[in-house]
Amino acid sequence: MITLTDTAASKVRYLLDGEGAEELALRVAVRPGGCSGFSYEMFFDGDIASDDEQAMFGQDLREVKVVVDPASAQLLVGATLDYKDGLDQSGFAITNPNASRTCGCGQSFS
Repeated sequence: MITLTDTAASKVRYLLDGEGAEELALRVAVRPGGCSGFSYEMFFDGDIASDDEQAMFGQDLREVKVVVDPASAQLLVGATLDYKDGLDQSGFAITNPNASRTCGCGQSFS
């Protein structure tokens, strides 16, 4: 299952608060497609299946729930979701040790 850095968890909490949707979870998924074979997908989801893997990340009362379907979880073992906010790089980024090849956009892998 993917892990979130504290920075990523704080940004997700900020986005959930902005939407007024604190009950939603961040769903991280891997889908076929993209320029390298698989692509990452992230969205807020309130529909959690009984076989989804779930974890909480963040600071105590500011924790966010992350859910991953079983097929995606196998491809995300050891992966980390981070958030960067700088001059040269901004946004969410996944570091995945299971990826043998990634594309320039950082959103797909094989």
